[in-house]
Amino acid sequence: MKFGIVKERKNPPDRRVVFSPKRLQELVSSFPEAKIQVEPSDIRVFSDEAYQKAGFELAADLSDCDVLLGVKEVPIDALIPNKKYFFFSHTIKKQPYNRALLQAVLDKNISLYDHETIVKANGARLIGFGRYAGIVGAYNGFRAYGLKHETFTLPKAETLVDQESLIKNLASIPLPAIKILLSGNGKVAYGAKEMLDAMQIKKVSVEDYLTQSFTEPVYCMVDVLDYNKRKDGQVLTNSDFYKHPENYESNFMRFAKVTDFFIAGHFFGDGSPYLYTREDVKSADFNIQLVADISCDIDGPVATTIRASTIADPIYGYDPQTASEIDFKDPKAIVVMAVDNLPCELPKDASEGFGVLFLKHVIPAFFNGDKEGVLARAKMTENGKLTSHFEYLQAYVDGQE
Repeated sequence: MKFGIVKERKNPPDRRVVFSPKRLQELVSSFPEAKIQVEPSDIRVFSDEAYQKAGFELAADLSDCDVLLGVKEVPIDALIPNKKYFFFSHTIKKQPYNRALLQAVLDKNISLYDHETIVKANGARLIGFGRYAGIVGAYNGFRAYGLKHETFTLPKAETLVDQESLIKNLASIPLPAIKILLSGNGKVAYGAKEMLDAMQIKKVSVEDYLTQSFTEPVYCMVDVLDYNKRKDGQVLTNSDFYKHPENYESNFMRFAKVTDFFIAGHFFGDGSPYLYTREDVKSADFNIQLVADISCDIDGPVATTIRASTIADPIYGYDPQTASEIDFKDPKAIVVMAVDNLPCELPKDASEGFGVLFLKHVIPAFFNGDKEGVLARAKMTENGKLTSHFEYLQAYVDGQE
């Protein structure tokens, strides 16, 4: 089995990679029958020389490889027919801008495995960059706070080498006794939680957060049943919410009344209530002044997120009364940080972490007959057709939706 590490070709450039030199060494140590080639790249966070020193061959032509591993979408003209590919295709939600890519994958008889489709039998994702989105998102939120209030200045995350450097910069910032709300219970939220804990910000219970005042900054981590309630008043389980979101309504405003800084790290499922609407934001009870929206669903459950921002220009302002964008330093503005590719700002750590997960959950499947069914569940296309799990994309492929 020969694996190829492809050069990332999408713009803006992405410096991440599925496997660092160190992780590739671990791969061949665990699976000596695996062969590796690395396509040269002048943008990858790990240099070509680093791969060569680790014992891996550089190859401009990966056509001898069986499996090709990338991070972002591979441009159509760079796809090699009749291969197995792993990358984020951004097609499983029928994204119009990548319809042609999926059509090309089928035309070229490529077996596509989207990183998002690598899941357990219960549907839970096995790999991803979520933790690093949370880490960088929390940092960027505090950076925005300093810029808004002109109380401190933090360097951009992309200029720092690793998470430790982010934490070191956060350690010295002066913070008043603000209340910070963190939503979510997955990798994104726990990545953000790592940063809050590293800053030694006190974590408090929902009850204390809602009812008490503090003389120091505090944070509260909330899950779906904290900020949603059943319309009939019953208190059931998270699984009931996931199965029947239509039976719930938002209870988020009780948090909005007392929150200064909101870090949105939750996953938002189809049919779930919006956390807060544009009308909610107009209310005098809406106290949130800064939103770090890591989830970044545009015009969705976090109403202040009206567009994604960029690494180059990560912050904008939201006018509560007009529901429009204004300068984030305007006194009326709610500050919004909604970068949608946050892990790109921490490419070294993100790549190392991704490789650990990929080596643990995916690579063994190539050598054990896929006994856990990981590859079977993840395979989107085969022999020029969509697999049974992904037949729902046929109309999308045909251009009918």
